[in-house]
Amino acid sequence: MAGAASPAELAQEGNDGSPPPSVYGAGKEMEADSFPHPHAPYPSAAIGPASLSPKTSASTRKKKKQRDEGPMASACAWVVEYQLGLAINLVLLLILTHLCFPRARRHTRKFFELSYYDAETGRYGAGWNDMSMVFYWIVLFTGLRVGVMDFILIPFAQWGGVRNRKGRVRFAEQGWLFFYYGFSWSLGMYIYYNSPYWLNLHEMWTDWPNRQMDGLSKWYYLVQYAFYLDQIFVVNIEERRKDYAQMFTHHIVTCALICASYGYHQTKVGTVILCLMDVVDIILPLAKMLKYLHFNVACDIAFGVFMVTWFVARHVLYVIVIWSVYADSPVIIQSGCYAGKNGAIVGPFPAPQSFGHRFQPFFDPEGLLCWDNQILGTFLSMLLFLEVVALIWFGMIIRVAWRVIHGGTAEDSRSDDECDEEEEEDDLLDEEEQHVGTRMHGWPSDLRRSSPSSSSSLDRGMTLITSPPLEEEVGVEAINLKGRSTSLSRRYKKAASTSGATLPGHSDRKDLLGRIGCDKTA
Repeated sequence: MAGAASPAELAQEGNDGSPPPSVYGAGKEMEADSFPHPHAPYPSAAIGPASLSPKTSASTRKKKKQRDEGPMASACAWVVEYQLGLAINLVLLLILTHLCFPRARRHTRKFFELSYYDAETGRYGAGWNDMSMVFYWIVLFTGLRVGVMDFILIPFAQWGGVRNRKGRVRFAEQGWLFFYYGFSWSLGMYIYYNSPYWLNLHEMWTDWPNRQMDGLSKWYYLVQYAFYLDQIFVVNIEERRKDYAQMFTHHIVTCALICASYGYHQTKVGTVILCLMDVVDIILPLAKMLKYLHFNVACDIAFGVFMVTWFVARHVLYVIVIWSVYADSPVIIQSGCYAGKNGAIVGPFPAPQSFGHRFQPFFDPEGLLCWDNQILGTFLSMLLFLEVVALIWFGMIIRVAWRVIHGGTAEDSRSDDECDEEEEEDDLLDEEEQHVGTRMHGWPSDLRRSSPSSSSSLDRGMTLITSPPLEEEVGVEAINLKGRSTSLSRRYKKAASTSGATLPGHSDRKDLLGRIGCDKTA
């Protein structure tokens, strides 16, 4: 840091007895009243609390903010802090219960095995028991995400040159999404490629209602449902971005579509849409990871591929699928209600007057299953809503790209709120942890030692005159090495009390760079 004394200059103090230049000011003599206690050694006092007021006050403000949080925020922070341990314990509890209590296995196997198996056809039905497996995978995803980020991705980011904690955590977040979407898209494309409706949209609506599906397709659909439910939790524990409202609503509508299409046995079109969505979510995290690792040229190339893929997948192919829902399904699917299992389905017949029959497919695998214009309109409304959100995001992507092309910089435009201030404080403490040992290594031995007289001098209000550079560099008292927690939990705690989000269309050209572009180099 500019203005700081080197170890060689500090070592000169041992020859003539004069204080080091960086402690009392270069070329200046210490005044007599600057050292009230003749035996108070300046080295220990120089690194005492008096020289740490800016950083100590920041830490004090942070602790006071945590004390002021309400019980709900504290409970959420506790869940976030121990989410890895909670996930591991819940999974182990289920496994041990399944192994040790044979009478409970008819209940516990629903968490590990696919339900509603038909031995005659070798296929699976759908019903309420499938939610047990969804719950199991939500817990599993929660633990996997934290474990992979904390023990694989964050150390890899540090090894790759991402210097501050904020950048390492965001790199890990994008890495987790990259690995998951890479897996889910590959599996979805495998199912789609080996299906009779491969590149044939009309085939998505034939043979309805087919109330059974193969095991791999069912497992894929339930795991996707669990992942998006888990993402609702993740969006609320991550730092609030300016597109929080759009992203949160997007996940809610996506989960509703997955659940409704599963219950109404429209998983064919659901698999196609999931494949179209997932391919974009592979390239975006990859581009951001490359940016964090300082591969700027590769990031620019990945961002260009991302823009093209986004447009083709979400504004061309996705619209074609929506058109097929609107135009083809009413022609091929005969409106009315059906009942029974595969091979013994009866119908169509008129729908009952009550509204409750619309929920029967979610609870009874052989119950009433209806299809009419109102149900079709509900599906179309949710699909079109996702397209509107995608158009808003794509408009922001175009503005970011246009700005970069015309010589601007692609900067992260996260909200400049208290979260950013706390991240800066965390990064400052990180830098102190990394450099304080180096700074003190070259000092004279009396500068590095601790003396009881220094604390007593400080207690009597005796403060040394120190230069600003030393105050900026040394912060031993501000470093907490006892209660060290994971890098994820430190940031998630403050996310539990964050509030506020901007509405669509109220952000500038940089608003979505954190999610739809390359972040500023950490």
